[in-house]
Amino acid sequence: MIAVDTNVLVRFLVADDALQTAAAASAFEAAARRRVAVFVSQIVMCELVWVLSRAYRHSRKEIASILDLLLRSAGLEVEGRDEVLVAANAYASGKGDFADYLIRERARRAGCESVMTFDAALLRETAFVRPSPRAVGR
Repeated sequence: MIAVDTNVLVRFLVADDALQTAAAASAFEAAARRRVAVFVSQIVMCELVWVLSRAYRHSRKEIASILDLLLRSAGLEVEGRDEVLVAANAYASGKGDFADYLIRERARRAGCESVMTFDAALLRETAFVRPSPRAVGR
C-alpha cells in the first residue's frame, strides 16, 4: 500500500497542471495494475474538501459527489470509510464544514454522545452542543 497526499488528488481531480495530472494518473494506473491499494487518510479528505471549496469554488453538492466517487473507488483505501461517508452526506446538506461532520463521526465512533462547539450553525444539528456544565455528563 502507498499513501497519497492532498496535492496529488487535487491534480488528478482538477487537472489544472498537465504534467502533474499525467504523473498522478500514471501512478494511480500503475497501482491499479499492480493491485496496490492507495491509502487516503481522513486528514487528506479534509484538506481536499477545503481546497475544492476555497480554491476551486466547487459547490457542496459537487464536492459530495467527488467524495462519493473516491469512496467507491476500488483501488482506494479511505481511512474510516464509513465515517467519511456519513460526514460527506451531512456536508452535502448541512451548514458546517466537512471537518466538523467528520469530527462528529469520529467522536461517535469513540463513544461520545455529543461534540461541544460554539458554532451556531452546528448547534442546530444532531449531536452538537454548546459548552456548559449541563453538556458534560448528561
